[in-house]
Amino acid sequence: MTTTSATQTRVHAFADDALRDDDATGVAARVRSGEISPREAVDAAIARIRSVEVLGAVAEWDDERARRRADAIGAGGPGAFHGVPTAIKENVVAAGLPLRMGSDAVPERRSSRDGDVATQLLSTGAVPVVQTTCPPFGWTATTERITDVTRNPWDTTLSSGGSSGGTAALVASGALPFAHGNDGGGSIRIPAAACGLVGLKTTRGRLAGDETTKGMPVPIVVDGVLTRTVRDTARYLAAAERHRPPRSLEPIGLVEGPVERRLRVGVLVDSPLAPATDAPTAAAVRATGELLAGFGHDVEDYDAAVPLRFKEDFLHYWSMLAFGIHRNGPRMFGAGFDRDRLDPFTLGLSRRFARKIWQTPYTLARVAAAGAVYDRTFGDVDVVVSPVLTHTTPPIGYLAADLDFETHLERVSAYVGFTPLHNVTGAPAISLPLGRTHDGTPIGVMVQARRGADRLLLELAFEIEAARPFARIQD
Repeated sequence: MTTTSATQTRVHAFADDALRDDDATGVAARVRSGEISPREAVDAAIARIRSVEVLGAVAEWDDERARRRADAIGAGGPGAFHGVPTAIKENVVAAGLPLRMGSDAVPERRSSRDGDVATQLLSTGAVPVVQTTCPPFGWTATTERITDVTRNPWDTTLSSGGSSGGTAALVASGALPFAHGNDGGGSIRIPAAACGLVGLKTTRGRLAGDETTKGMPVPIVVDGVLTRTVRDTARYLAAAERHRPPRSLEPIGLVEGPVERRLRVGVLVDSPLAPATDAPTAAAVRATGELLAGFGHDVEDYDAAVPLRFKEDFLHYWSMLAFGIHRNGPRMFGAGFDRDRLDPFTLGLSRRFARKIWQTPYTLARVAAAGAVYDRTFGDVDVVVSPVLTHTTPPIGYLAADLDFETHLERVSAYVGFTPLHNVTGAPAISLPLGRTHDGTPIGVMVQARRGADRLLLELAFEIEAARPFARIQD
């Protein structure tokens, strides 16, 4: 369904079909009961995705194999999301699908096997239907390429966020109940905020990582899912941990309800690393603080103890990863890798690193130590509530793929003022759709905690969702 007003076009795929208005947990329950079959769920998802093609969220169709998988697994199965249609982002290794990384420079080679991330997703019993879009190599906070863009279903003139923007567009529009994303600087939380979803970036090491990121000196990328409900995120995390128990963390198990004890909550409105937060976003954060105070939590203003060099360290490390792709692309992606087809932002990051390469040993040392510093300086609070982003979702073109590098870097650095901290430190953080703009588009609010405290974030998210149900695009 498409709704057009004087200011925006809203697109959703909800229909009276096998998926109904259910989240992934609800679809799984109806498959398990025999009310619907996996094939009916998959067919409904395929029809829904085709109905929202205007969003530009599909990188590759896998619908025929999805139908075969659905027929093969039948109604019974042990997985938490047995028979639930889903998607895999185009920057992880998945059997039969190309690893395009969102870039025209990368040759189309199809993997013969599933990587660890895809294997973990499939272990839940979910059935991938498509591969979703991302910007080149996932570098930026929108999903726009030179030749195509992925649009926000709440308003198709707006960005869907990045880098998991294709996943966010399909889940928010109702085309899929949940789907895979990953987060190397906010790439689950940013599209969750833009598209009105739940996006958890887990503690580093809790979930499987992909082969494409295992060579990083500091593993800043975390894989996970984007969902419409807290219970889906909690259920996925529990199922993923059962498949692959974390080696250095205590498994959290299945979180099914709100936190019981009252918490010490810090409220941070402005980032020490970016311009002041805009008024609508600041209002959403303050309203969340007031909500938590109403629950009986001890809420206070919070000052983030972020090292002065953090922003430059993150930019240098980010640039180093782009430099590695620029220089070693053929070895990483095959002989067909074409440097001449790299986008301006990747090239700009690579050149930035080359100019400052001498900083690398010092930067890597600080980045490696950031997790311990974060925990030590977190302060006398249990969680911190902040914006996900410094301002509301920008229009398509604000972070365009052909924008000159300096303008792009200035804009994305000012926009993404909160999320990179948790990738560098390894700490968990969750984006919740708790704010709205004057025309009804979502604003995300982020809750963060010390490393390992993922369960606490989910319990608090359950309490918030029960008191303030998240806005639904179909209403």
